[in-house]
Amino acid sequence: MRRRASLILLACAVFFAALSPLMRWYAFPRLAKIPPSQYQDMVLEAKNATLLDYATMKSKKVPKVSIVQTLKGNVEAAEKVKDRTGKDVVVWDTLSYVADPKGKLVSSIPERYVFDAHTQEPVHAGGEHVDGDKVRREGIEYKWPFLTEKRDYEYYDFQARSTAPIHYKGTRTVKGLETYYFEQTIPWTKVKVPKKLPLGATPKVVEQMGMERWYSTKRMFWVEPTTGAPVDGQELHKEQMRWTDKPEKKPLTAFSGHVKMRPDFQNETVDLVKSQRQLVLLMTSYLPWGFGGLAVVLLALSLTLEYRARRPSDPTPADGAEAPEPDPEPGPPPVVNA
Repeated sequence: MRRRASLILLACAVFFAALSPLMRWYAFPRLAKIPPSQYQDMVLEAKNATLLDYATMKSKKVPKVSIVQTLKGNVEAAEKVKDRTGKDVVVWDTLSYVADPKGKLVSSIPERYVFDAHTQEPVHAGGEHVDGDKVRREGIEYKWPFLTEKRDYEYYDFQARSTAPIHYKGTRTVKGLETYYFEQTIPWTKVKVPKKLPLGATPKVVEQMGMERWYSTKRMFWVEPTTGAPVDGQELHKEQMRWTDKPEKKPLTAFSGHVKMRPDFQNETVDLVKSQRQLVLLMTSYLPWGFGGLAVVLLALSLTLEYRARRPSDPTPADGAEAPEPDPEPGPPPVVNA
């Protein structure tokens, strides 16, 4: 019975030893994915900002500017891309809506972002655009990969329609979560005018006025590394309307302010990330290490039982030595004839 139990324990040890790396390197990439139907909204604010009044074409201070960002998963489009490429992808239809203190439109820029559901790498399968203009993204946008590393990444800037490094700057604690802090600076760059502006203004109208749009920002993210989700994001955002071919004329500040995530949305994001973090850790740490430790324990028990099954109750003669013949049983006493 001991030998049979030993073999069963050995088989279980081999099973869990094999399951440990499979959970981390096979199951995790196939199970940890952004759902294609995900919907998320976020409100950011820039208090005491500067904004251009298109009615008077003068810049003025305002109490706050609100930026509403929505990410909506397009399931139908994702399925079409999967049929063509064989990849599990997410298609986000996003919108960045900037509003003045009264909630009126300042600008509105839609996007379509197609990316791998696990790695977050862009998938070039057609349909990518920013404000209706076709683009080909390189690098990440909005979200970092699962198990974010302490290194620089390539980050796509939808305003400049270009990719630039975003630099790892160390670890920070945000509401009890350890995060990786990243920074990206976009120098002054000529960018396209949004197609939706106040008072029905269009890029063509702005061009006819002899003006062009320039943009610069310092982008900051605090990223929870297990999930790759930003739990805080800020920008030192600047936009100018400059006079075309007239560098001597003073540019107009279209928008300038320190953009921060609104506290209530940040709290919701932190709570969501904390719950999702446990699921990722379950597949990358808790289960693989637990299965590995269980395999070691089962192996030790198997070897112990095997040793006890093989241990003899009496000493075994040395190899090559013959066992002594047993003494003959005593017979009846001899009979003596008188």
